[in-house]
Amino acid sequence: MKEATILEVARLAKVSASTVSNVLNGKHDKMRPDTLERVMAAVAELGYAPNQMARGLKTGFVPIIGLIVPSVENPFWGAFARCVEHAAMARNCQVMLCNGERDLAREQLYAESMLSRGIRGVILGSSPLSMKHLAGLAKRGLKVVAFDRANIKEGDFEVDSVRVDNSQGTALAIGHLIKLGHRRIGFVSGPVNSSNRLDRLNAYRETLRAHGIKPNDKWEWLEAEPESDSENALAGRIGVKALLARRHPPTAFFGINDMTALGVIEGARELGLRVPQDVSVAGFDDIFLCRMSNPHLTTVRQPLPALTEAAVSLLLGRMSGTNTDAPAHINLPAELIERDSCGPV
Repeated sequence: MKEATILEVARLAKVSASTVSNVLNGKHDKMRPDTLERVMAAVAELGYAPNQMARGLKTGFVPIIGLIVPSVENPFWGAFARCVEHAAMARNCQVMLCNGERDLAREQLYAESMLSRGIRGVILGSSPLSMKHLAGLAKRGLKVVAFDRANIKEGDFEVDSVRVDNSQGTALAIGHLIKLGHRRIGFVSGPVNSSNRLDRLNAYRETLRAHGIKPNDKWEWLEAEPESDSENALAGRIGVKALLARRHPPTAFFGINDMTALGVIEGARELGLRVPQDVSVAGFDDIFLCRMSNPHLTTVRQPLPALTEAAVSLLLGRMSGTNTDAPAHINLPAELIERDSCGPV
């Protein structure tokens, strides 16, 4: 079947092709309601689907943004992607989602593929220690917004960034455990191979020092395990068992994210310990599972709607050329959510 053209839509709706184009591009604020209705009816009747690639070649702008996250196996990234999609769709854009698995070569491959298809902007969620793997693509026109990564300028390469205040959020969680009387607090993470993890580790140590507690590497689990993924609960389950097997083990644990913290709870339970009666556990992110776990998990909440709104707005401003300012670095406060997984020593 022959595909409908924009001219056929215009003839059926009795408007100009430019009017149809304005409707499809979301430029109908000042358009008469009956005109908009006729155009949308004609689009539906003819089954017209605009060629996004052709539109991009003509205008230099394809209304699609790329989103590369570590893995939606962690529900945080599923919620993050959903918020990005809502923010993008409110601006007449769509989202292409990829799981980069914190593999720089894989992220570069995805970004290269997006750029070759006319997608000129990407939000990168993995907060790598270096962004150099995308520097070449940025020189070719790819716009990048880094999520959950501190501003680190590498030579002449610098991108916009949006993040929660990882240091403040971690300090809230560790400070809460200290107020409950805990002096030996474990840090369960797996490899610290990203900017946000490094921020949280440093804040954990700094908060201990601020309360007169000397950090102890025997309380930290930063190991890589063949069966474990840093985005899933197995990392926490393995880590807590390793820390609890050491001499003078922690009485409380901070998981680098909620999935890790939930794994900590499960690992402690398998050793016959009760949470929070025997050990306390706190996480970071506030995924929906925190309200379903037993006990409900105390955690640090990231303001996802505000973070994703800021990221999408920055990216689209760069892609459209309306934002030519110096790179922006947005840092939003975290919030401690107290539930049932933390108790006094």
